[in-house]
Amino acid sequence: MRIAVDAMGGDRAPDEIVAGALDSCEEPGHELILVGQPDAIRACTAGRKFPAERVEVRPAAGVVGMGESPASSLKRRETSIAVAVQLVRDGEAQAVVSAGNSGAFMAHATLRLATIEGVERPAIAIVVPALAGPRVLLDAGANASCRPEHLVQFAHMGAVYARDVLAIPNPRVALMSIGEEASKGSGLTKAAHRMLSDLGEGLNFVGNVEGDTVFADVADVVVCDGFTGNVFLKTAEGTAEALMEGLRAAITSSLRAKLGAFLIRGALGKFRRLFDYATYGGALLLGVNGICVVGHGRSDARAVKAAISVAKRAVETRVVEEIAASCRAIEAPTRLPESAGAAVGAGAPTGGG
Repeated sequence: MRIAVDAMGGDRAPDEIVAGALDSCEEPGHELILVGQPDAIRACTAGRKFPAERVEVRPAAGVVGMGESPASSLKRRETSIAVAVQLVRDGEAQAVVSAGNSGAFMAHATLRLATIEGVERPAIAIVVPALAGPRVLLDAGANASCRPEHLVQFAHMGAVYARDVLAIPNPRVALMSIGEEASKGSGLTKAAHRMLSDLGEGLNFVGNVEGDTVFADVADVVVCDGFTGNVFLKTAEGTAEALMEGLRAAITSSLRAKLGAFLIRGALGKFRRLFDYATYGGALLLGVNGICVVGHGRSDARAVKAAISVAKRAVETRVVEEIAASCRAIEAPTRLPESAGAAVGAGAPTGGG
């Protein structure tokens, strides 16, 4: 398989992006197309040993700024994001990875690849680390507001992701709300709960979860609108960083603390890796006709290498085809009348992240 990598996207591009991409070549089974400014990319490859026959540089003159609006980026077809996504549309690559402007990436992916039949809105699926195993949460920022049927579609896509990419058999699907009871929540979550409950054996729906139980061994897939998901994600990231800073300060505060930390350094390293975003690499943009992996803007080489592994796994397990089959199985009655859907909120994709 061939994977296109936006070499110019991200806070640490192109150095860390190219380094991570080349590191991924240590594993067999894929070729790379590094998309971006050739001179900048080749400067990053100088002096490195890698299988040159498996790495192609594809020119792209423009770069989408991290603060550029998605609408503005769509007007420029020569950027590294646009060219990388086009490679998937043209069949030259089976997946694309970018740690650049996530809103622009999603906009290009949705416009150029289109959504899978039966999917109205693509969603960002992130892997949430937990002691009992990884969780999938979606939407993490693609749609600020949704209709209930969108959450049903997210549930089906998230279940396919958990089953095929994370190898979780019969994943448990939950809806994020402000209470475990079906009667609690907004109009959106109440309506979505009814629709998900009506699916019966078509989905292993286990009810509502609250934000504090996402990390517990209650559900494997957690569904929410993009606004809620993005707030949860940023809050969790900030909390994890604060805890690590506090732990670092505590274990360096005295000689005794340093000695204690030395004795448990293995356990501390394991704990740090569990909650390190670089371990999980990137988030799949589910619902479009192509494998698109959204990397963290701060991605380093390790995160890029992991993101490419996510892309490989998604291609190998035919996630797009499996999602299409799952969404076709959604029965028509799960869709509310347009007037009911409007009552609980509707909105356009936002490109958060």
